[in-house]
Amino acid sequence: MKLADLRSHRVGILMSGGLSCTAVGLWLAENGVETVAFVADLGQTTPYHAAEGAELLTSQGIKTQVVDLREQLADLYLEFVKYQATYDGGYWNTTGASRAALVSGLADSLRAAGCTVLAHGCVGGGNDQGRFARYTEALAPDLAVFAPWTNSWLLERFPNRRSMTDYLLDRGMPAEYGRFVDYSVEENLGGIAHESTQLERVSTPARVLDPIMTVWPHAAPDETELMRVRFVAGRPVEINGEPVSALRAVLMANEFGGRGGVPPRSVVENRVNGTKCRGVYEAPGLEVLGQCVAALYQLSLDKASAELMHSLSRRLGRAVYEGRLYETATLAARASADALAASATGTVTVEVYKGNIFVSDLNLAAESPGVAQQTRFDRGGHHWQVAGQ
Repeated sequence: MKLADLRSHRVGILMSGGLSCTAVGLWLAENGVETVAFVADLGQTTPYHAAEGAELLTSQGIKTQVVDLREQLADLYLEFVKYQATYDGGYWNTTGASRAALVSGLADSLRAAGCTVLAHGCVGGGNDQGRFARYTEALAPDLAVFAPWTNSWLLERFPNRRSMTDYLLDRGMPAEYGRFVDYSVEENLGGIAHESTQLERVSTPARVLDPIMTVWPHAAPDETELMRVRFVAGRPVEINGEPVSALRAVLMANEFGGRGGVPPRSVVENRVNGTKCRGVYEAPGLEVLGQCVAALYQLSLDKASAELMHSLSRRLGRAVYEGRLYETATLAARASADALAASATGTVTVEVYKGNIFVSDLNLAAESPGVAQQTRFDRGGHHWQVAGQ
């Protein structure tokens, strides 16, 4: 899509704080494209909270709307926890998840604002370009997608991140954007992805970075902390006796895991385009809740069901990563996983100590059938019996 083509549309660009999307959005508006910035509140703090970022854009003369998607995104995360849907190295792909929430949560707002084009700032040929394309096709096929870094005329203007930074600073944007020339932070309420020139080298230890949501284990307190979580069908509904919404559950788990030093994961992942890339990922709350659900499944699923859930988890983790949550095969996998998770109702007490997560108490609810447990030591250790008989 050429610049002249864009000038005949109203473009809604997703601008939640990143260097790339901020640069391209302001530049398009400066060059005659009717542009509306949509700032999704995903619980981000870097480089700015959603409201602060929106104020900066408004000060630059661009029309801006803030849309709160935190509850929607948290609900999606609890689905992934229920499915145990992690990707390479066992990490929670919070970036991929947020792309689904952005398209599903912002499509109506774009339409209401008269936008016919959805634009983003993601790297050309990268994972996110494909995610946005697939989710827009599935959820908002009436909106055209503009992927800026697949167009030579924009690549000539912004050949690298330094040129984007210089452009923003020249416009009077805060010096904070200078931090992100060779370092990228993708943050939302579920977790943070850290990528940089330095971290791309696998010889670089992950501990060169300063975590944002957690602390490294050696800096965590010297005492154990406990959290008691009640689950219904694989989803948390109560924490420490307090009924919780999806958002409250994720935030409380984040605080618990972060205080306890649940560390970031360093991962060399298999990307959609067939390459490998190293990143470091924080998700302390999802790590904690995920281990709780895994413990429940050990009680509630029989051998065949556990094997099937493991297979579904791998498939669903890949679907999150590749942006395929609404494809037929994924929807079928989700329905199957929901059926298996129906028996995972019970209470888990989990403790964290310097980054280590331990399940200290586990009880399956009476209404949850579970699997018959054999015991032998209450019969002298010589005979097996079904517990309770």
